[in-house]
Amino acid sequence: MPIYMDRHEIPKEITALHVAQMHREDLKIEHLYGCKGMTYWCDEKRRTAFCLIQAPNKKAIQDMHNHAHGEVPHRIIEVESSIVESFLGRIEDPEKSQKTELNIINDPAFRTIMVIGLRKVSFLGSDPKHMDNEIGNYNKYILGSVEKFLGRVVRQKSGYFLVSFNSVTNAVLCAQEIHTHHIDSSKKFDKDFHLSIGLNAGVPVTEKDGIFEDTIKLAERLCELVQGKIVMSPDVKELYESENLNIKLNQKYIKALNQAEEKFVNLLMDYTEKDWANAAFNSDNFSKNLGYSKSQLYRKMVALTGKSPNTFIKDYRLDKALKLLNKKVNNISETAFTTGFSSPAYFSKCFMDNFGILPSKYIQNFVL
Repeated sequence: MPIYMDRHEIPKEITALHVAQMHREDLKIEHLYGCKGMTYWCDEKRRTAFCLIQAPNKKAIQDMHNHAHGEVPHRIIEVESSIVESFLGRIEDPEKSQKTELNIINDPAFRTIMVIGLRKVSFLGSDPKHMDNEIGNYNKYILGSVEKFLGRVVRQKSGYFLVSFNSVTNAVLCAQEIHTHHIDSSKKFDKDFHLSIGLNAGVPVTEKDGIFEDTIKLAERLCELVQGKIVMSPDVKELYESENLNIKLNQKYIKALNQAEEKFVNLLMDYTEKDWANAAFNSDNFSKNLGYSKSQLYRKMVALTGKSPNTFIKDYRLDKALKLLNKKVNNISETAFTTGFSSPAYFSKCFMDNFGILPSKYIQNFVL
């Protein structure tokens, strides 16, 4: 039977006690609708509650809630229990104190999401075995740091980690430790790895279909856009500073966005993700469709990414091409045209300039 998570907007007068009572009422009559209430989260500060329920369909959940207490959810999405547990730490009610009648769970589902990107920026003179060892060492350190700061790895693949934290302070401290280790390692070993970390915070159910989908998307964009730094959303910055009043963020390694910068990031990436594969797509399209003059756009993009609009587009396409080559989906010519390059020869030149190796040699030596 599928599992769903719903979201309730709770009025000011409703407390964690009231939500616990409503949860108890659900459990009394859940069998009438073929449902099984697994657990819930209540956030009095943000006025939200989230229920995790096994049910035959969304209507059964709405009917059950309506019968039990009349509080119908504002949104319901289908989820996987293992993913929910990775993000939120549990999929059933925590053990109730023997001294209490109700199991009052004042546990917000609000989480800080970290996306870690580790990418090789030059393959010139690299040995594939040595590179694999280096990545393996990085991965071990990242996993150790995440565990140390009580994070939970939701997803891991080559050069990518998605991690959930209950505490924003732990998330920032973990990011700083991983970044410091990378700087120290780069001095001793391979300087051609770039580590980027994006931090965002949010709730599991929004208007999107996926759990934490909005929060993850921005964290990934921050990680992708600003190479070599820890980048945090305005929400993370505000939360961290409220918990650490006398501690300054290290601006040398941390970029904390303001609301205007976050809006620009989403505007930029929404448009880029839609049109990047079009060979005619260039900086003129950016300025025209984003509503900025060429000079305004140039200043904004250099300040945020360290790259001009044209360099940003080229690098974005090359990263997409690298992923396609790793998947062995297309040959070099097909990859060039698929990723918006005007010719295979120009693609090979740009690839060589960027990664220090021709695509043919890259496939031969680094793609298994």
